[in-house]
Amino acid sequence: MARRLLVLPGDGIGPEVTEAALAVLEAVSQRLHFEYTVEEALIGGAAIDASGDPYPAETRARVEQHQAVLLGAVGGPKWDRGERRPETGLLELRQHMGVYANLRPFEVWPGLEHLSPLKTSGFRGLIVRELTGGIYFGTPRGRRQVEGEWEGFDTMRYRQSEIRRLARVGFEWARREGVGVISIDKANVLETSRVWRETVSELGEREYPDVPLAHRYVDAAAMELVLHPERYQVAITENLFGDILSDLTGGLVGSLGLLASLSVSGEVGSRGLYEPVHGSAPDIAGKGIANPVGAILSVAWLMGWSWQDREGQQLINQAVAETIRAGELTPDLGGSLNTEAFTRRVIQRIG
Repeated sequence: MARRLLVLPGDGIGPEVTEAALAVLEAVSQRLHFEYTVEEALIGGAAIDASGDPYPAETRARVEQHQAVLLGAVGGPKWDRGERRPETGLLELRQHMGVYANLRPFEVWPGLEHLSPLKTSGFRGLIVRELTGGIYFGTPRGRRQVEGEWEGFDTMRYRQSEIRRLARVGFEWARREGVGVISIDKANVLETSRVWRETVSELGEREYPDVPLAHRYVDAAAMELVLHPERYQVAITENLFGDILSDLTGGLVGSLGLLASLSVSGEVGSRGLYEPVHGSAPDIAGKGIANPVGAILSVAWLMGWSWQDREGQQLINQAVAETIRAGELTPDLGGSLNTEAFTRRVIQRIG
């Protein structure tokens, strides 16, 4: 299988962390003796500056030619008042790629227990978030004048087919890991959540009777994630709830900068969009102090999922874990290493 990668550095610290991730990928390729190709394209604010479009036609054409895409970050105050926002390009990219399942793994790394409110390590979990439906994409949406004041409105909607395909990703993961699934909704209030709960329950009974399934309301899940995160080894949920809860896990592990994500269009081997969970952090852009862990771990997932190279994935994960355990950290984690120096430490351990 030809290993081809499209990189969309984006805005803010995006170019810095993707550069670090690519340096790690190069070190792994030398260690494991494989070849790959890399292309770059514009997205977000950088694309607006160049073409007026956050997801220009040239980028769209290159995306169509690649199975794996690495994204840095999009957005920043520079473009907040523009006609088109950088984040629009990201939503268009996800829809274009058909990556309907966003997987956000989380764990407290040994050596960073002091940054976690839990003060312990040794657990890990996964939030599986539906990515191309729900209130972010539902229509109608907009704003209108009602009795002399503005009213904003959005629409949340889900079809059973959208729910089933997302749930299957979670069930399959849980079956491989030998754990259960927690499905998160708000079925006591929302009609979409009632359809969600009914559909997930029926799918579990029919296709995954060996996988334990439990349901939680989203407010209860938020509390339980903090008190008992070890229960959430695999959690599935819709777009809005998943967006919020997966960021909550950044607080559990000590920093959003530690979180990777993968957005995929099916099972292992399918098309994937890989990106750190953190934003563009324009306040530190260009200072060379950005934490590249999320981007580096995203490349590890790229290797394990789209390229189906578990050895390469484990090599990166181990090097990152050893670097963190040694206390060699970036400033946001209480250390003194800049982005380049931290990346160099990871590369040394890969070599």
